[in-house]
Amino acid sequence: MMNAPDTIFHRGLFTTLDRSNPTASAVAIKDGVFTAVGHDSEVMKLAGPSTKVIDLKGRRVLPGLIDNHLHIIRGGLNFNMELRWDGMWSLADAMAMLKKQVAVTPPPQWVRVVGGFTEHQFVEKRLPTIDELNAVAPDTPVFILHLYDRAILNGAALRAVGYTKDTPEPPGGEIMRDAKGNPTGLLLAKPNANILYATLAKGPKLPFEYQVNSTRHFMRELNRLGVTGAIDAGGGFQNYPEDYAVIQKLSDEGQLTIRLAYNLFTQKPKGEKQDFLNWTQSSKYKQGTDYFRHNGAGEMLVFSAADFEDFRVPRPDMPPEMEGELDEVVRILAQNKWPWRLHATYDETISRALDVFEKVNQEIPLDGLHWFFDHAETISDASIDRIAALGGGIAVQHRMAYQGEYFVERYGYGAAEATPPVKKIIDKGVKISAGTDATRVASYNPWVSLAWLVTGMTVGGLRLYPQRNCLDRETALRMWTENVTWFSNEEGKKGRIAVGLLADLIVPDRDFFSCAESEIADTTSDLTVVGGRIVYSAGAFKSLDDTPPPPAMPDWSPVRSFGGYGNWVGSDGKANAISARAMQACGCANLCGVHGHDHARAWSGKVPVSDLKSFWGALGCACWAV
Repeated sequence: MMNAPDTIFHRGLFTTLDRSNPTASAVAIKDGVFTAVGHDSEVMKLAGPSTKVIDLKGRRVLPGLIDNHLHIIRGGLNFNMELRWDGMWSLADAMAMLKKQVAVTPPPQWVRVVGGFTEHQFVEKRLPTIDELNAVAPDTPVFILHLYDRAILNGAALRAVGYTKDTPEPPGGEIMRDAKGNPTGLLLAKPNANILYATLAKGPKLPFEYQVNSTRHFMRELNRLGVTGAIDAGGGFQNYPEDYAVIQKLSDEGQLTIRLAYNLFTQKPKGEKQDFLNWTQSSKYKQGTDYFRHNGAGEMLVFSAADFEDFRVPRPDMPPEMEGELDEVVRILAQNKWPWRLHATYDETISRALDVFEKVNQEIPLDGLHWFFDHAETISDASIDRIAALGGGIAVQHRMAYQGEYFVERYGYGAAEATPPVKKIIDKGVKISAGTDATRVASYNPWVSLAWLVTGMTVGGLRLYPQRNCLDRETALRMWTENVTWFSNEEGKKGRIAVGLLADLIVPDRDFFSCAESEIADTTSDLTVVGGRIVYSAGAFKSLDDTPPPPAMPDWSPVRSFGGYGNWVGSDGKANAISARAMQACGCANLCGVHGHDHARAWSGKVPVSDLKSFWGALGCACWAV
């Protein structure tokens, strides 16, 4: 059978997101594309003697998830050096991880916790103190980045970066000092995060071979969570083409397990125009393959238009030169038919940018250019309508799941209940999709974003959005699959399970459509398929995974000991998730030295007394005092 499929997956519960064929039980794949989507009886007839047939055992199957805003290229270069607190639910556990990592990290290397978490996810509702960091790491530099607002350095890290009494204050940031003027170890973004990232950039880097290994491990971690594609938003200190050499090598060697569309991010304040003049001459929009392709400009177009989203400080006003500088760059992009994405948190920035886009459109029509705003937390109805009229889009991310508490503290619950106004944008028919903005200001876990869209809750348990502003599960899933394809100009190529589309699918470890809302964020993938190739498998499908990357390099890498989200290597991730929910529900201020926050177990344990709480209290356990 010359045209027999390479692979058939059958006995599955497929959610195809194809409105003409919404459900199926089997699919056939040949040359990386779906060639049949239907019932077992019809698809199984297509099998030839060399067709690989995989029984899905009645499990739910979804299209592969696509992140509309992920800093995967930069993240991959550093992933093996980073201790991830994403998905950790107590500061005590996070500090225990840190202590273990300090013990194996050789000088002059640092221990880095670079974003992806918020203090509100911890049951203690706080960050570690500098004294606590110095106690567990007196000699090893420790750098902890919290969102876009602050970094905490221990004494060894301060010595490593050379910050002293004589170090001048950075523009847009603050080095906190003691009464004698000496740096304490706390760096604040006020509101510009450059001080945080410039300090991080002083740390040791991995050699090229290790960066290749690191990027493979980051992709595998994303595959573990069901991600099969992403749009890379560039990033500070991510230079083109130098810092793209690793991802280009992996692409050339066929080792990418994430489909990647990348945007080019200017690196030079006041030199942005020249960057884009150079790039539009040396690079071609859409150049590349279905695995690695050029996607235009952004998310930084000009530094004068970059409004950081640190809700702990007042909204920054963009300088008066913003419009002129943005106009110069947008004209270059429009003339070269390059789409762009623009980081914009506040409507005040969005409305001013739209003035520029509308002006350029009068001379160089933007029709057919897939340009869009990123984030748009406080976008107004008027701005949504203006974007619709110009044919643009809005890419939202789940940053409010990590910063919602700070937003409410500054602006109140009323302002937060539609921030960003996802439901309204959908109802107005504007192109919209979802992502994470990982790895620093939020976690790369897509299920946290899906949970946020469905429940309206932060990772700290605060209900931000009323039910009317939350999405049903199918709409949320479309935000993470077919909707994203407009933003990379790949509509009709992927994002659904349909004949002729790229064969990307996942089998989650639970049924997304029937599990409890509280369980959505804890989902992982038991089977991830990209282009018909199995790139990750676990659980019942573990034996199918035959192409894992080599061990994480260097040998002291936190990835070897802890993995990524939820410390999945170091402990039972699912047990952690259950325990986390119990902690959130427990609401106590202190954990018990014997039982942690598992008071229910303590109070119902088999002990030879009638008064359990008093008995444990007599033995020094704090459960009785809750």
